[in-house]
Amino acid sequence: MVYHTIVKHLARKNFELINQKNYETLLKDCVPNIHHRFGGTHALGGERHDIQSLREWFHRLGRLGPQLTLKVQDVWVKGWPHDTTIIIRWDASDVRADGSEYKNHGVHVVKMRWGKITAIDANEDSQAVAENLKMWAKYGVDEAVAPPIVS
Repeated sequence: MVYHTIVKHLARKNFELINQKNYETLLKDCVPNIHHRFGGTHALGGERHDIQSLREWFHRLGRLGPQLTLKVQDVWVKGWPHDTTIIIRWDASDVRADGSEYKNHGVHVVKMRWGKITAIDANEDSQAVAENLKMWAKYGVDEAVAPPIVS
């Protein structure tokens, strides 16, 4: 189906925007009251319900994952333009504060309506994220132990 092919392309493009830290372009495709959930009880965890909080969260992600690279493995699309579900399976890599390699993997479930992203549910190994943040804090990055950005 042509619509699903276009949405798969957009999903891959949006993950590339995150790799490039081009968050503003990605945010243009989101509704103002977007719902974003990232698992875990740490500086990146919690839920956001508006675009400004998501903007702040993305910039924090960029500071705490300076070389973070997300590689999309698979994309599945279900639904029509008025109610689309996108599932993206990905692998992550980064360089940790001590120079060692950080790895993670996960799945995003994204909801879209009429070409706008309405919800992002990020599911990954939250324990790996928490351990990585603890290391950043050990190396003097205070934001790694900051309270979550929630709204």
